[in-house]
Amino acid sequence: MIDALNLRALMTPTNLRLIAAPIFIIMVLSMMVLPLPPFALDLFFTFNISLAVMVMLVAMYTRKPLDFSVFPTVLLVTTLLRLALNVASTRIVLLEGHTGPDAAGKVIESFGQFLVGGNTAIGLVVFGILVLINFVVITKGAGRIAEVSARFTLDAMPGKQMAIDADLNAGLVDENEAKRRRKEVAQESDFYGAMDGASKFVRGDAVAGILILLINIIGGLVVGTTQHGMSMGQATETYVLLTIGDGLVAQIPALIISVAAGLVVSRVGDEGDVGGLVINQVFSKPQIMLVTGGIVGVLGLIPGMPNFVFILISSALFALAW
Repeated sequence: MIDALNLRALMTPTNLRLIAAPIFIIMVLSMMVLPLPPFALDLFFTFNISLAVMVMLVAMYTRKPLDFSVFPTVLLVTTLLRLALNVASTRIVLLEGHTGPDAAGKVIESFGQFLVGGNTAIGLVVFGILVLINFVVITKGAGRIAEVSARFTLDAMPGKQMAIDADLNAGLVDENEAKRRRKEVAQESDFYGAMDGASKFVRGDAVAGILILLINIIGGLVVGTTQHGMSMGQATETYVLLTIGDGLVAQIPALIISVAAGLVVSRVGDEGDVGGLVINQVFSKPQIMLVTGGIVGVLGLIPGMPNFVFILISSALFALAW
């Protein structure tokens, strides 16, 4: 009875928050060592996709970057989770892939069969395009923004500190407000410095995704032909499709997280969520939409063009301008 009461006292929301992060990290690391059943893989892959979408939405609705100051840590944790899932799925694909397309769970099977139509060539092309978009375009751009922001934020720190001291000496702010501003300046510098380093995790994850795909394909072909007596065609159809499904189910959340990183580090000036700022600044001048609608409408009159679609978009722009 006493033990039950003590356990109940320990299981308070505050204590659970304190132990949640260490338990999650240990669980992720154990996934690299311990074999997981297909259902557990489905559960973790679904959780990974949900977490990526949630992080992107938080990045979109954050009013200023410092409101999401934990984002560099989130980048590290999500990257570690994806890599752990890659290791766990590789193990089960190579061990049980010969038993059927659902050997590694329904999520990988769906990504390999439904999204690319069960075609290995299409799957490889789609995977390559996703990796290029993630690695060459989004991650490289976000990393460069974070690098430049960290440098300029650090260079601007002395000037901002002097401005705060000048306001304090002039009596424009009190001591508490000055402390708050100094803390915010220091946090801003720390945040962009951490984002500069965290962006390397995302780039490394993209490179690891390519290497893991190649290793899985080669390993699957070797295991299928030498240990399970499959022909090269059967091994290709079985293991390459599973590997493509595994790669896609990892790359799509990685792409979403990279977009979230770009949204966070590219915020400039005004406070507010991304959607509100875009609507206020892009759609605030009716004459721009009138001119755009006119150009789109003229393009829709060209023979051979999908006239209905162009006229529809042109009408929508005119309606917004009105």
